[in-house]
Amino acid sequence: MHYLIVPGYSNSGPEHWQTYWEHSLPNATRVQQRNWEHPTKAEWVEVLDKTLAYLKSDTILIAHSLGVATTVFCLLKNAAAGRLPANVKGAFLVAPADIDAIDIVDDFAPMPLEKLPVPSCVVASRNDEYVTFERANLFAKSWGSMFFDVGCCGHINALSNLGEWPEGRKLLTEFEKTL
Repeated sequence: MHYLIVPGYSNSGPEHWQTYWEHSLPNATRVQQRNWEHPTKAEWVEVLDKTLAYLKSDTILIAHSLGVATTVFCLLKNAAAGRLPANVKGAFLVAPADIDAIDIVDDFAPMPLEKLPVPSCVVASRNDEYVTFERANLFAKSWGSMFFDVGCCGHINALSNLGEWPEGRKLLTEFEKTL
């Protein structure tokens, strides 16, 4: 299995669980956006799309924050065009940023609320400053995703002090068993 790390706004720094996972999961790589500080939907989706086209082995996307929206847009765009790569086996979507409520990412809104073409799960915190718990649950239901409640972990990022986030790895393993 290949793991494709899809960071959000500002990328995931050295203390972010995505960075730890990139170094510890076998066959993990990270999407490399041209501009992490000024995201545009068209460019971010295109970079993810090209990265997916390059990968040949079975892949799980591991997205965080704005990376979740990028992943959702990319999967739905490819499914609508009838060209979703067969090697995309699932999407592990952590702390989806509510792009309809965040001014810095106006270019991304509105968030699609359609069923995703691959198995997925949403991991949400009850005190995430970028999405309400109820809205994250709505995303999961709309996308046909499993839903994991991780309690109060903020935005599930480096500021949450999760380190390697072993609880998240257990959730990823649980999700992989459903694929």
